[in-house]
Amino acid sequence: MSEAKPVDYEIGQDNIEIFGLDIHNPVFLISSVIIVGFVIFVLMFQAGAAELFGALRPWLTSTFDWVFMSAGNIFVLFCLALIVSPFGKVRIGGVEARPDYSYPGWLAMLFAAGMGIGLMFFGVLEPVFHFQNPPLGVSSDDQEAARWLGMAATIFHWGLHPWAIYAVVALSLALACHNRGLPLTIRAAFHPILGNAVWGWFGHIIDTLAVFATLFGLATSLGLGAEQASAGLNYLFGLPVTDVTKVLLILAITSVALISVMAGLDRGVKRLSEINMILAFLLLIFVIVVGPTLDIVKGFFQGTVAYAANILPLSNWIGREDAEFMHGWTTFYWAWWISWSPFVGMFIARVSRGRTVREFVICVLISPTIVSILWMNAFGGTAIVQFIADGYTGVIETVTNWAPELSLFKMLEPLPMAGILSFIGITLVIVFFVTSSDSGSLVIDTITAGGKVDSPVAQRIFWCTFEGLVAIALLLGGGLTSLQAAAIATGFPFALVLVLMCFSTFKGLRAETAG
Repeated sequence: MSEAKPVDYEIGQDNIEIFGLDIHNPVFLISSVIIVGFVIFVLMFQAGAAELFGALRPWLTSTFDWVFMSAGNIFVLFCLALIVSPFGKVRIGGVEARPDYSYPGWLAMLFAAGMGIGLMFFGVLEPVFHFQNPPLGVSSDDQEAARWLGMAATIFHWGLHPWAIYAVVALSLALACHNRGLPLTIRAAFHPILGNAVWGWFGHIIDTLAVFATLFGLATSLGLGAEQASAGLNYLFGLPVTDVTKVLLILAITSVALISVMAGLDRGVKRLSEINMILAFLLLIFVIVVGPTLDIVKGFFQGTVAYAANILPLSNWIGREDAEFMHGWTTFYWAWWISWSPFVGMFIARVSRGRTVREFVICVLISPTIVSILWMNAFGGTAIVQFIADGYTGVIETVTNWAPELSLFKMLEPLPMAGILSFIGITLVIVFFVTSSDSGSLVIDTITAGGKVDSPVAQRIFWCTFEGLVAIALLLGGGLTSLQAAAIATGFPFALVLVLMCFSTFKGLRAETAG
């Protein structure tokens, strides 16, 4: 074990306290100055920002599609190899370590942090969209084939690939923090290959990239949440859907997130995550029971089979005839998940002490994939059955007219107690909004404090506030297009960082087993 130990490093040794902020120079200074400047620029030049981001997204997704696609495949193969390898016996935290959280609490935190808002926003929209526009050259005229291929494409975007991205970052950081005693920062993952050089400028650059990726990845999710919550409030209560409404919503929810951030991980984030998962589970069960139950059960198995049958052609980027699908959906998703990976990975690493590598990877990779398959079949599958069997066109028209934020509420409309269900849906979006914001604030705070997990409250408030401000700036400077372009722009360089992280994790595990 000795060669995996850090050499003479003390957490926070480079830190300076100014006005209550625990500044890790230069990561905090560089990150904060650029973020503040970005917010000011976008708010001052909204039209120019919208034009810039509108051109940036298609250029990145079409030019670097091979980078995102190949990186995603590498992460899945790496995780599957860890499950069956002897490295699976290594325990995070050492042989005597035991889990800090129960399975329900642990899974609730990682799932709420990983995909909460996204499942609410895309759970109905994406299966229906792919049903109307199936990938891989399949015609939408064949409704049966389009239905299952569309479901396979949806699961592809929410299954093994995104969770493999999270698992790579989370496992690497968990081993660095709990097994080697290194600070919980992204740079620590590269200690097995760079040694103490990670505490220099190479490490500063990695951590700064991680801050940008996390902030803009979160801003995309917060923007989606604001769009859906404001649409739901308009649908139920007639509240006007304007930029002012969305801004006020972001400000209100950010304020709630600030309270949770100040409460800390166990009192704030953990409790909100558990409450939200209970609400999400109840909504899921209700839709399964009152919706087309047999079709949902059938869809779970047929969707899984379709996913397994099509995962290889969907993962391939060479000679594709459905470039619009690959660039408009897959490469955006991979960039979005990668931009989220520092946030979700650090958060999962922090709460995963005591698990073996095999247990960790299986739970982080397989369990959420199963839940995603069930969720997409329950919500998206119900909407498709409503159209095929009952002739209900509410969701189809919403998707055709591209009003994605309304798709969930239109699906719930024909079900019993639709108003109550829609209110629960809005509540879930808002609480997922809060848990993402407060979890992300704690993670960015840890990175910019040099690995400290108990930095001053003032710094947590600073980052939580600017998460909301970045989301507001992007919404006003181009809406969803700007949000997605920002996530892709920060996800691209970090994709290369994560590929290198796989090699570093392998080397660290080899040293761990040798010791």
